[in-house]
Amino acid sequence: MDKISRESLLLHQQLGGKISVSPKMDIENTRDLSLLYSPGVAEPCLQIADNPDEVWKYTIKNNTVAVVSDGSAVLGLGNIGPLAAIPVMEGKAMLFKKFAGIDAFPICLNTQDTDEIVQTVKNIAPVFGGINLEDISAPRCFEIEDRLQDIGIPVFHDDQHGTAVVALAALINACKVTGKKLEDLKVVINGSGAAGVAIARLLRCVSSNHEACIPVKSVLMADTKGIIHRNRTDLNGIKQEVLRYTNPSDETGSLRDALKNADVFIGVSVGNLLTPDDIRLMADNAIVFALANPTPEIMPDKAFAGGAAIVGTGRSDFPNQINNVLGFPGIFRGALNARAKTITPYMKLAAAYAIANCVTKPTPQQIIPSVLDASVVKAVAKAVTIAAKQELVAL
Repeated sequence: MDKISRESLLLHQQLGGKISVSPKMDIENTRDLSLLYSPGVAEPCLQIADNPDEVWKYTIKNNTVAVVSDGSAVLGLGNIGPLAAIPVMEGKAMLFKKFAGIDAFPICLNTQDTDEIVQTVKNIAPVFGGINLEDISAPRCFEIEDRLQDIGIPVFHDDQHGTAVVALAALINACKVTGKKLEDLKVVINGSGAAGVAIARLLRCVSSNHEACIPVKSVLMADTKGIIHRNRTDLNGIKQEVLRYTNPSDETGSLRDALKNADVFIGVSVGNLLTPDDIRLMADNAIVFALANPTPEIMPDKAFAGGAAIVGTGRSDFPNQINNVLGFPGIFRGALNARAKTITPYMKLAAAYAIANCVTKPTPQQIIPSVLDASVVKAVAKAVTIAAKQELVAL
């Protein structure tokens, strides 16, 4: 156990959990009690019973998000179950409060059955203004999210879309630094799980016909068996769907084959996968986002040795940390402000450009704002609210 692990374990023990529930008003006398509880509380109940939409006015629903997980894909730890997932979901709830002022609560479910998870989320939805799905394994995560898009509040799988939004923001500014254009890029994504698929969808602007959407020219996706192409017979439904918007030339071969003349590598897979020689296969001024945690697909010094112009990782101890916390607080803040029923691809694109614009003069060492930059949430929330209203997904 390293030093940070020991200190974290001790801190968790001392805190006994990272969040708590606190009243917004002190109860100092019987009148307070009568107003906040019985008999006064009956009146808001009756108002909501007569007009369910009034729930947004009189309850915590207007500012509350459920962080829902089944513990099947927690961080880099794998399927450790719902009890062991609680510290992560508590941490996510803490970040919601810290960065966006949103009251979030960890809901760790003792089931990994897709139907049960979908029904459980539907059953608890009345008290929440949004649902953040977290650390649910692929491909189940795609079906669960898709089946929850009609419950009247935003349902957002952060492992997919949070990663995709922040990666796109970093790529927008990387293009500014290198002189490349998004629409001309050849991008290679290694890893066909939740994050990889969502990144591919967003780069290709799938499911969004808005005029502001400019898809990248070419996306290749690779898994442990190489490039995903049409002649493979081992593809699950998600990988078959991915071929609708990736690999337009039906290229075959290994990851190394995919990297030849590629402008961008985005890794959401495993550590120590690439060498400097692999980076040398790429186009000039290559952009490398090695996002595997805690060990990137290639360490920054090795990527630079191979000729990369810009390198980003998921780690806080290197420049250009591509981290979901830059995305999800502002995205949910904006969605709640707009009373949005769903989070659309256009709202995600708006969030990505808002994050990118928080860095006024991008450099190779700073293509993305700091996760501690308080201005990011406000900028993202504003952009998402505007996008939601433009798309008329708000009530």
